[in-house]
This record gives sequence, C-alpha cells and structure tokens, in this order.
Amino acid sequence: MVERGRRGLPPEAGTTIRSVSWDGDDLSGQEHHRVEFVDVDMTEATSSRAVFSECTFRGVRFNVSTHTESAFLNCTFVRCSFFDATFTGCKLVGSTFDDCAFALLKVDGGDWSFAALPYADLTGTTFDGVRLREADLRNTICARATFRGVDLSGASLRQTNFTECDLRGSDLSALDPRTATVTGAKIDFSQAITIAAALGMDVGPG
Repeated sequence: MVERGRRGLPPEAGTTIRSVSWDGDDLSGQEHHRVEFVDVDMTEATSSRAVFSECTFRGVRFNVSTHTESAFLNCTFVRCSFFDATFTGCKLVGSTFDDCAFALLKVDGGDWSFAALPYADLTGTTFDGVRLREADLRNTICARATFRGVDLSGASLRQTNFTECDLRGSDLSALDPRTATVTGAKIDFSQAITIAAALGMDVGPG
C-alpha cells in the first residue's frame, strides 16, 4: 500500500495513511474513499463538511477533536479513542465500532442509523437529538449517559445497560425492559406508557 499524508496528493481508494500527526489540523472539506488510517493522531483536529466513506480507522486518536456536518459513512473504527470528542450534525450511517474508547464523547444531532456499537462502553456520553435508527447497541453500557430526544426505533437493545441513563424524549419502541437494564433510568410519561404496552399491559384512563 502507498502511504501518503494529507498535505500531499489526495489519497486514492486503497491508500494507507500510517503514523502521521494531524494534531490540531483543519480537515474541512476533505474527501476520502476507502482509505485506511493506521495510528494517525487527530487530537484536537477539526472538520466541517468532510467526507470519509468506507474508510477504516485503526488506533486513530480522535481525542478532543470537533466535527461539524461531516460524514463517516460505512466506516470501520478499530481500537480508536474518542475522548472528549464532539460530533455536531454528523452522519455516521452504517459505521462499525470495535473496541473503541468513548469517555466524554458528545454527539449533538446527526444521523447514526445502522451504526454498530455492540459491547461499547458509552458510560457518561451524551447523545442529543441523534438518529440511531436500527443501530446495534446490544450489550452496550450506557450507564449515566444522556440519550435525550434520540430516535432508537428498530435499534437492537438486548442486554443494553441503561442504568441511570437520561432517556427522556427518546423513541423507546424497540426497548424491552425484560432484556435490558433500566434501573434508575429517567423517562417521561409517554415513554412509561410505551414501556407498559411492551410488557403487555392494557394502559387506559382510570
């Protein structure tokens, strides 16, 4: 594989970019297709309207990076760190995360439908107004996280841990409280009715 940095020619499909530092760089407007990023340092990097499609990120550090209206479509993230990273209005449709670290991750809006985060530790993260339709969150730890106004319709939530998670305003139609942990989770009245119906209860006026 040819290795090429961001400041050279635009990477072509099949390119590998390895062990380079993009620390604090502005990646706005860039487009990468089927590029493999290995041990790249993107700490404090920023992006606006960048597009990464079918790319693979291995051991990439996204720590304290900020991404606005960028797209990571059908990408694969392996052993990446997202410590205190922020994604605003971004699309991560169909992307897969394997053995990644998400401490203090903040996601505001955007579309993460069909994303796969099974067994991920999302403790203390924030997802606000995010679309997570048909996302794979099986065995994911969302304890003390914030999932406000999140579209979880059709999501896989088996064995998901929502202990003390703020779920208010989210679509919980796919949640079966018998196969997930919801101890201390915060929900609103309409969500309580949805969950009661999922348990087979006949909810009606008193």
